[in-house]
Amino acid sequence: MDIRQLRYFLTIAQEGQITRAAKVLNMEQPPLSRQLKLMEDELGVPLFDRTGKQLQLTHAGQLLQQRAASLLNQFNETVTEVKEIHAGIRGVLSIGSVVSCISLLPQRIQIFRQQYPEVTFKIREGDHSLLADQLDKRNIELAVTRLPFESNFGPERYAVLPLPSDPFVAVIPHDWGNARGQADISMSELANYPFLSLKTDQTIGMHERVIQEFNRSGLEPRVICECSSVAIIVALVSEGIGTTILPKSVMSSFAIPNIRALAIQRADFQSDVGIVWLKDHVLSNRARHFLDTFIE
Repeated sequence: MDIRQLRYFLTIAQEGQITRAAKVLNMEQPPLSRQLKLMEDELGVPLFDRTGKQLQLTHAGQLLQQRAASLLNQFNETVTEVKEIHAGIRGVLSIGSVVSCISLLPQRIQIFRQQYPEVTFKIREGDHSLLADQLDKRNIELAVTRLPFESNFGPERYAVLPLPSDPFVAVIPHDWGNARGQADISMSELANYPFLSLKTDQTIGMHERVIQEFNRSGLEPRVICECSSVAIIVALVSEGIGTTILPKSVMSSFAIPNIRALAIQRADFQSDVGIVWLKDHVLSNRARHFLDTFIE
């Protein structure tokens, strides 16, 4: 069994019919059928149930599909890496980021491009669920995100480079609070204001961390809105709808009037940040050198 046969098998599994798979592969149906039979004869097990109009994977076929997809990804990544050694560091680096970590990228990209001007970037924004899906599909190599990375695939699937933690700050409308232009605010004062919480169906870690800090002080925030978008929450604060608590670095991504970011009195809680990637993914030279900009 070779790489070519694995590609044939995966295409058949995806299309569900040998006829359609042959068209996708731009080959005739009989040779494709023969290759599938050769694979099944070599393995000694049927890979598809042929009783219906659509080919259905057997249990053995499902296992082979998982392993073959991983093997082909590693093969393609190795070929890319070998070509890069000859050609130098160039090509496209695809990375993802949650909105609250976007501010960490510009300086690193600037440093990286000074050394590797032939590399261009594709940047995708999304929550943990979307970034996990993009990593799994190899649409991105790295994801800059808040930790823990809340993926349905499980934490054991990922390698993580921790970055310096980010302190939380209170974000309030400019004309709220003490008229003397306070530089900080207490949790008890925040609990008196309507509160906007950053939360999605898939990512609740930051929301829970903030609620725990209120509870640690014996307080319960008056949550009037749960929102999945940092940009929307900041806009709502700007309009005087309520207050929120966000990582400090987030505020550098927004130039919105009528808001203030205040330190939180006697609160010592941080937002953990890191870069994640698939453990079974052979990172390109581009990705490895980009990671170095966060380590140096």
